[in-house]
Parts: sequence; C-alpha cells; structure tokens
Amino acid sequence: MSENPTPNKDPQGNPWMKSLFIWAGILLALILFVQIVDGGSRSSAGAGAIAYSDFLNRVDEGSVKEVAIGKEVISGKLTSGESFKTNAIFDPELPSRLRQRGVNFSGEPEQTTSVWLILLYQSLPFLLILAIAFFVMRQMQKNAGSGAMGFGKSKAKMLTEKHGRVTFDDVAGIDEAREELQEIVDFLKDPTKFARLGGKIPKGALLVGSPGTGKTLLARAIAGEANVPFFTISGSDFVEMFVGVGASRVRDMFEQAKKNAPCIVFIDEIDAVGRHRGAGLGNGNDEREQTLNQLLVEMDGFEANEGIIIIAATNRPDVLDPALLRPGRFDRQVVVPRPDIEGREKILAVHMKKVPLAPDVDARTIARGTPGFSGADLANLVNEAALLAARMGKRLVAMNEFELAKDKVMMGAERKSMVMTEDEKKSTAYHEAGHALVSLHVPGCDPLHKVTIIPRGRALGVTWNLPERDRYSMSMKQMKARLALCFGGRIAEQIIYGPDELNTGASNDIQQATEMARAMVMEYGMSEKLGWLRYRDNQDEVFLGHSVARTQSISADTAKLIDDEVRRLIEEAEATARKVLTENLDQLHRLAGALLEYETLNGEEAKKAISGDDIGRDDTDSKRLVLPTAGSSIPTTRKPRGGGIGGAAPQGA
Repeated sequence: MSENPTPNKDPQGNPWMKSLFIWAGILLALILFVQIVDGGSRSSAGAGAIAYSDFLNRVDEGSVKEVAIGKEVISGKLTSGESFKTNAIFDPELPSRLRQRGVNFSGEPEQTTSVWLILLYQSLPFLLILAIAFFVMRQMQKNAGSGAMGFGKSKAKMLTEKHGRVTFDDVAGIDEAREELQEIVDFLKDPTKFARLGGKIPKGALLVGSPGTGKTLLARAIAGEANVPFFTISGSDFVEMFVGVGASRVRDMFEQAKKNAPCIVFIDEIDAVGRHRGAGLGNGNDEREQTLNQLLVEMDGFEANEGIIIIAATNRPDVLDPALLRPGRFDRQVVVPRPDIEGREKILAVHMKKVPLAPDVDARTIARGTPGFSGADLANLVNEAALLAARMGKRLVAMNEFELAKDKVMMGAERKSMVMTEDEKKSTAYHEAGHALVSLHVPGCDPLHKVTIIPRGRALGVTWNLPERDRYSMSMKQMKARLALCFGGRIAEQIIYGPDELNTGASNDIQQATEMARAMVMEYGMSEKLGWLRYRDNQDEVFLGHSVARTQSISADTAKLIDDEVRRLIEEAEATARKVLTENLDQLHRLAGALLEYETLNGEEAKKAISGDDIGRDDTDSKRLVLPTAGSSIPTTRKPRGGGIGGAAPQGA
C-alpha cells in the first residue's frame, strides 16, 4: 500500500540465490586450499611413476636415455620415448652408474617460490575463517526477526503495492464503520486540517465484530486510501514461552513504526495479548502481562508516538483489559456488524465482478435468502457457485448454481449416495412435511422457503424457513410459533405410526425447543409467574474447554417454578402442532407424497402440493439408493436428523 521500499529488500536479486553462490565460493576455496597443501606430498603420484629399483634395473638394461636428478624426484625419458619419474633416494653411486651406461643426466633446476605466494599459502586458512564468520554474522543481521540473535525482534510485516492495494471501493456493506474511520484517512492525508482547530486524531481504533465481517479488509482499506506504510502483525506473534520476549518485540515494532511515520500498525486478534490482567482460574501469565504493559506504555506513555495509528481487531472485546480501552489508547471502538440485506447486496456485487454471470442472476434475491451471512460467507457463496458451474462445464454462473451453493453452505452437501430403506425415507418425508405444514398454518412462523428429504450434512432432511426481512428481535408470538414448528415433525410421525414407533430423529428439535423455552422464562421475562426478572447471567465461562452458563443463586421453589413454566410452554407448543396436523391430515399425506416423489420442494411448490395442484416438474427420478423392506415398521435407531427446522436464527432466538 505504501510506495516506500520494503526494508531489508535485497537490491541484487534473489537473496536465496546469492547465499547459494557465496556458499559455493567458500566450498571451492576450501577444495583449492586442500589441493595446494596436499599437492606437494602427492607430487610423485601420477602417470609414469615407477619404483627406484625398477629405475636402476632399466639403467642397467640400457633402456634409459636421459635423466634429470632433483632433490625429491628423478625424472627422465626411456629410449622408447616414454617419460618416467621416481622418488629420489640418496645414492652416491648413481652418477657413476649412469656414466657407465652412457645416460645423459643433469640436475633439476631449483624452483624459487615467491615470498608473496608463501604468505598467501599461510594466510589462506585465516582468510577463509574470517570470510565465513563475516558471512554468518551478515546473514544473522539480515534475518534478525527469525534468527537466534533476533529472538526479541518484531515480526511485523510491511505490506506494499505487490500485496494488492485495497481501497474503500473494495469494502461494502459496512458504511457506518467506513464513515467512522474516514477521519483517520483524512488526517493521514492532511494533518493540518485537524491541528488548525486543536483537534487530535485518535491514537487507536478497535474494530469489533464477528468473524468474517471484514475487520482486516477494512484496516487494509484505510492504509490503501491514505497511501501510507502499513504494518501488520497478529497478537499471538508477541507472546512466547520466555518472559520479556513479547515486550521486546513490542518495543522493536514501535521503533520500526517511528522510522516510517506516519504509518498504520494493525494488530489482528489483539485479545491474544490484551486479555484482562489478573483474570482466570489459575495464576496470571507473566509473559502476556508484561507484553500488555509494554503495549500500554508505548501507546500512551511518557514518550508520545506521533504519527503512529494503532488499529486492532477482535471478536472478544469483553475479555480485553480496561486500561487498553481507555481514551488515549484505543479511543474508538468501531463495531463491524453483519450486513443487512442492503449491505449483503452490495457485498455480492463486489464479489460478482470477478465471476461471469448469466442474465437471470439477481443479487437482491440472493441477499434476501442469506440472512445472517457475513462478508466472508457471501464471498464463499459466490466461490462455491463458480466452482459448481465449472464442474458442470458451464461458461456462465446462473441463478440455479447460486441456489445450490446457498443450500450447500447453509445445510451441507447433499448425500445422494446414502442408502436408505423405504420406511426411513417415508418416515423422513412425514417428519419434514409435519414441520412444513405447521409453518404454513401457525401465525407468526417465517415463510416456508424449502423442504427436502435429501440428506445434508448430519441431517436426514431439512425444513427451511426464511424471514421476509432482516429481523433483530422476536416477539412472544413468533417464539411460540417457532416452538410449535419444532414439534411438527415428531407429532406427524406419532400421528402416522403411533407412539410406539417414535425414533431418535427428533433429538435436535427437542434440544432447540427446550433451549428456547428456557431462555423465554429465564432471560426474556416472558413468564407471568416469574415476572420480568433475569435468572441467568449474560456471559458464559469456559472451563476445561466446555462452556458453562453462570446461573444466579436461586431457591429450590424458584427452580421448580422455572421448570414448570418451561414445561408449560413446551406442552402448549405440542398442543398447537397436534391441532394443526390433526385438522389437516389430508394435507399432511399430500405433502409427504410430493416429497417422496420430488424429494425437494420450495415454498410455492409445497403450497401447490397441499392444495392438490400439479407442481409442474418432471425431475421425478431419485438419485439416492433406496432399499425395499418387507414390513412397514420404522427403525428406532437411526442417525438424528439434526436439522428439523432450517434457516438462520434471528437475534434473541
């Protein structure tokens, strides 16, 4: 994002290739040194070397033509023209023997060695040692953040243009968060605009939001708009097992930031290092607390860090230390929420720019059918649709691919190869038909979007209801309707097969209904007998990997009253669902029959099936394997359906 060059960038090219050439040169020098030192001792070795006794025998035979006598080597030529050499031995009779045989002989001239060459030979080992030491030290300084000498160096990385510049045009669906952060961009572009009136830009901004809502993307967009250096680091990069390392890395990070000011430092997942000090069931973490203390000092201590703006992201603001959130450090907490339908439409438009779309694709329709989706979820949806179209060999991504991708993301992949018996398939059809029929007849239920008996994920079937618009709260009427919807499947099976044939398929429905009824009584004040009191704390504690709800101390009489009220809500919901299914039994049979024939029905098709109209589809072939059974009994041990009711649960449900 910045035009400034990256520090420690090697201007000569690839640093890996440069290191390879340096090590190759050192190895070659070592080989040359060994050859020089060892060459004298092996000078007599080679072609034509003979033993001294053989040399004397050849002299006596008269086959030696000429000889050159040296201090260490005797060389010469035979009468055949072949050269030879042998080691010299002190032999005073050799000259007379050569003279008797008529051999021409002479002394080998002494080779004078240069003084400089002798000095070079003797200093070469020391030069090699110094070169290796210099190279190692240089590499350790260059890679200070990853080497042993740079254990306390910061691991912050500077993003540059090659990483892809991101601007506010690439961020959609979070307009309020963009507006709050626009001031930081304006300050980095023109600081005098605010200094003229005595205003000071916030030193830090904390981005708070659920995973995937675009906190990191928003931080990169700020740096891209301001066109300033952008350092990024994760909160876990500070903490090590050795006390004091994290604090050292914090100091080094701010030193780097000062050299590149004005700049932005982005700390992702700051809750890894900024947790509340002294909290927890055991002793405090000294390393983490020292790291946090150093971060607090650097952000607002005696020495002011002008021009350095800290942006941090977390999805757990409740666990952060209060000293970190006070004005002067993180002055602002910018909430990055899940987008509404308008925001989802804009986010889809951003991601759809990279995908060739068919004319029938409507981003508004897709946005309406994806309540609760974050920006990352929508990006994944577009990618899944593109991959699905590619597998089918299509050149354009049509609306059908987006619908299939949405079903896969929200409900899991279809398991068409799953082997089911006819009784299991029929029981699943009546179960899902019961859910769908209750949702169509009970006021307060969300509109029916889709019902299927094709196994998806861990569910044998899914009934999917979607609200007409984004919902941020639920009324008592809507929650009671959802309770009745939960029991539609179990009661439909009970009506068709009798109470003795109940199975484990409704376990998830019962779990959802129980949790919702208990929340209505203990949290939402929807019980006249208990009044508008809260009997359960907001937060959950994590102990040994399990979430434990903290319940206030209540008397035994109050606990019994809570259980009675929960049971009353459950029994009312059961009665409502039973009444709907009993009065509309013929519609239940027609809808279950349509599900057995088509396997998947949307809301309009389900209404046509209930009224007995023709659905108007020809895809009646079932791709799943169905095993015939001799009897009509339903197995009582089957996998839980899990997804008795589908769709995203609104807040407060």
